[in-house]
Order: sequence, then C-alpha cells, then structure tokens
Amino acid sequence: MSDNSQPGKLTKKDIRRAATRYMFMACNDFNYETQQGPAVVYSLEKALRKVYPKDADYQKSLNNHFNYFNTTTWMANILIGASLAMEEQDGIQAIDTVQNFKTGLMGPLAGIGDTLIWVLYPTIMGSISAYMGLQGNPTGAIIWLILNILFLLFRYKLFDLGYASGLKLVTSLGEKISVFTEAASIMGLTVIGALIPAVVKMNVAWTFKVGKVNLAIQKGVLDQIMPALLPAVLAYVVYRVLAKKRLSVISLIFLIIIFALVMSFLGILKP
Repeated sequence: MSDNSQPGKLTKKDIRRAATRYMFMACNDFNYETQQGPAVVYSLEKALRKVYPKDADYQKSLNNHFNYFNTTTWMANILIGASLAMEEQDGIQAIDTVQNFKTGLMGPLAGIGDTLIWVLYPTIMGSISAYMGLQGNPTGAIIWLILNILFLLFRYKLFDLGYASGLKLVTSLGEKISVFTEAASIMGLTVIGALIPAVVKMNVAWTFKVGKVNLAIQKGVLDQIMPALLPAVLAYVVYRVLAKKRLSVISLIFLIIIFALVMSFLGILKP
C-alpha cells in the first residue's frame, strides 16, 4: 500500500458497498475466536481505506475491527454503519469509542434481533408460507420470496440508519467524546460481566459431612461468599491467558472441555 491516496468523505456508493459486503460475509467467515470480526473488516476495508490514507492508521483501524464482535446479523448493520460514521468524522481518535460502542450494544441488539428476526418472523411467516406450499398453493413460495426481498432492502435502511445516527452522535458530543467512550466502556464491561453467570456454569459437587451435619460446598460456602464465584474465577483465568497470548482460543476451548470432563468424571464438579 502507498500513502499517495487522498482522504475524502464517503459517498452513498461507499456506504452501500460496505453494507453489501457485510451482508454477504456476515456468516461465511464466522469463527470461534472473533466470530463476526472478519466480516466487519471485510465490510469496511474499502471505505476505511478512503478514510485513512496513511497505512499505519488504516492498519490500526482494521486490527481494531478484527476484535470480537457478535450480534444478530440484521442488527449489526446499525452498529457497523454508526462505527463507520464515527471513524469518518474523528479518524483514528475514534477507534476506542467504536470498539466500546460495538461491545456495549451488540448484546442488547442481539436480544431484540434474535427474538424478532430469528424466532417470530420465520416461525409465523414461514409456517404460513410452508402450509400454503404443502396445499399445492404456489402463493406461499411467492410470499416468502417477496418478504425476503423486502427485508433485504430493509437491511440496507438499517445500515443507513446506523450511519446517520453515528454522524449525529459524534457531532452532538463534540469534545465530550471521551466521556462517551468511558460510558460505553463501562456499559460493555457490565454486559460482559452479566453474561458470565448466565452462560458459564461451574458447580462443586462435594458435600462436607460430619456426623449428622451435611454442608454443600457450593451452596453452603461458595455461594455465600459470592454467587457465581467459580465462573468469575474461570473467566478471569481465561482472560489472563488470552491477554498474554500463551494459547489460542481453540486450544483453550479444548483444554476447558477436557478439564470439565475430568472434573465431572472424578465427581468434583457437576453441571
């Protein structure tokens, strides 16, 4: 790459291309380490090249977008559009804000998107269309095709909505962008912290017995110290290992599976 390109404002074509690239790759390069991170990079790389004429800034921005990202693919259009607008306005100074913004909102938007788009829409409309098809009525297939075309156009609108919202957000905050960055970071940490006890399950099966006294180690001791203490400790250990880059995510996943199987076999841990 060279540094000869000139910075410029993004055009409607640039924004539309970014949306198309994301929708095409949102699930095609999904992985266990960063999940939709590569899809975000593929989506924005062309537009960000226009935003960052300097290679160092461009690479720094792409590396930032390679971080973990996962939400309902439809709702991701809003976040990616807003992120693009933020970087267009504030450049390399916005990358921390962008990362915290995506981390803080990807969870709540996933809850909305999964319910409305992955559950209600295919269940209701898909059932109606499928039933009509089973009856030999081609109208069901036509309805399903038309709905998917309309929703494809709606996804473009969501990207435009995110882009417009991102511009308004940066413009209205102005010099207070650092405050917003800190607030978004706190919200992101809160979301991640809340996911630990909800997703990570780790319970001690041992029971302390002396005479007629039975004391469950999990409920009687660990939960009294702090609920979900062991999941929090495990999450911290995993974070430290990944932060020091001693193991890859895939290797760590297999180690945790082996650890869980051994502890369960020995009767130390239970589901």
